[in-house]
Amino acid sequence: MDKFAYERKHIDAGKKFVAGVDEVGRGPLAGPVVCCAVIMPDGDFIDGIDDSKKLTEKKRELLAEIIKEKAVCYNIAEIYPEEIDEINILSAVKKCMVKAVEGLKVKPDITLVDGVDTSLPINAEYIIKGDSKSYTIGCASILAKVYRDNLMKEYAKEYPEYGFEKHKGYGTKIHIEKIKEIGPCKLHRKTFIKNFWVEPAK
Repeated sequence: MDKFAYERKHIDAGKKFVAGVDEVGRGPLAGPVVCCAVIMPDGDFIDGIDDSKKLTEKKRELLAEIIKEKAVCYNIAEIYPEEIDEINILSAVKKCMVKAVEGLKVKPDITLVDGVDTSLPINAEYIIKGDSKSYTIGCASILAKVYRDNLMKEYAKEYPEYGFEKHKGYGTKIHIEKIKEIGPCKLHRKTFIKNFWVEPAK
């Protein structure tokens, strides 16, 4: 499978800069949703680019450094739990993706987006499972995943009781038990934990 086929189609049609954008952290109970937009150079390809979830942590970190070195430009955006609770996760993902793309130093002619058509206010092509089908989305996926994982490791130092360094905020059994035991912290998405935690009346 040619992972640069989507990009090549647009380049052959006269578009110079093709960006890829992907999100990480749609499902966790805690932490931000993170989006990365990246424009990669045509012809200077990196071996091993794939959906970040299919790669080991060590491989992702190694590839992330190479991607950052080779990228024409990249930008990472975050939307935090308070806003996720306020506008809902789908709206947060859309806002985060637009923020990531609009923050690129080079304006893309077209952006390849992982997922279904969500009518983003940018010139976009939507590709289901794009992080494994498109080279550029794959690069964005890796940068977003490495960034968010490292962020959650840092938050684990501030909130050691939750074990964020192990589960990165996802709803593991131990994580849920901890929320039930001690309640949430400011990193928790209140709308995501309402089935097993009720905020005490003031």
